Amino acid sequence: MTTSIEAIVWYLFLLDSTIAILISLFFTKWAKKNKNNWFIKRFPLTIGWTILYFGLVLWVGTSLYRLGIL
Repeated sequence: MTTSIEAIVWYLFLLDSTIAILISLFFTKWAKKNKNNWFIKRFPLTIGWTILYFGLVLWVGTSLYRLGIL
């Protein structure tokens, strides 16, 4: 089985969404302390948004699996 670029990108998004959930659950003090960071100002790490992001990544993964890409 060959690995396609879509599969690689999906696995990177899965890793990113998993890390986002872990940060929003366990490292909230760190994220609040770094409010001067440009990225954190524009994309807050709240548990609701990270769960939505993770759910969307899983939904796309399901679609890729049904297409036979994953």
